[in-house]
Amino acid sequence: MSDILLSTLQAGVLHLTLNDPATRNSLSEAMMAALQSALDDVSADRAVRVIVLKATGPAFSSGHNLKEITAHRADPDRGAAYFQQLFSACARLMTSIVRHPKPIIAEVQGLASAAGCQLVASCDLAIAADTARFCTPGVNIGLFCSTPMVALSRNVPAKHAMEMLLTGDIIDAHEAARFGLVNRVVTPNELGGAVDAMALKIASKSMVTVKTGKQAFYRQLDMPLDEAYAYTAQVMVDNMLKRDAEEGISAFIGKRQPQWTDEP
Repeated sequence: MSDILLSTLQAGVLHLTLNDPATRNSLSEAMMAALQSALDDVSADRAVRVIVLKATGPAFSSGHNLKEITAHRADPDRGAAYFQQLFSACARLMTSIVRHPKPIIAEVQGLASAAGCQLVASCDLAIAADTARFCTPGVNIGLFCSTPMVALSRNVPAKHAMEMLLTGDIIDAHEAARFGLVNRVVTPNELGGAVDAMALKIASKSMVTVKTGKQAFYRQLDMPLDEAYAYTAQVMVDNMLKRDAEEGISAFIGKRQPQWTDEP
């Protein structure tokens, strides 16, 4: 693990901490590569049940590193090849979060701007301190937040998403919760405890069941109604045949705690 991304594992919860406060935890090439590698490495790791994304310093993430981007304007193609590589890497990272078998929670203590806001929106869950702020301000500098728009528009109602995208205005944590961008808002002192409580609650569930549910949730979203019901009905049949479903139902009937096997 690199110095710009810290990693700690405790009680099945992996904390990945963006640690580049000098750039406001920008999603530089190096930061995205470190995040991608960390997520890929634990995809099949049974010791990791839940992932928390957090950050050091006053900002959660300021988005892409504009100084890094500007340096490539001097390239013969004015940076076109680099920009393609950068935004493709970002798209892969955000897609990896959605498709990752582990639930991923954003712990947001400060500003989440542009691709940083996209990072929060891509996570399955998000808890914010009341000091957190969110924006997609690309329109203010002539660069529309088109890739952040993908995650934002899938998590926030259209009118709210368009207001953020077209004005570039900053919204506070309470408005982000009202929009549906974050699950809840707590004080800065409560933030770590609130995230840990949620992470540990999820970590106590059957890992194979949680993986099944997360995967099915995202797959059915864009299906027509009848197709979604047909798909999820088959998911439930397959789920019912897993040992953890048998154990969980038996434990419920027997009024005891289930003993999960986490077997596929």
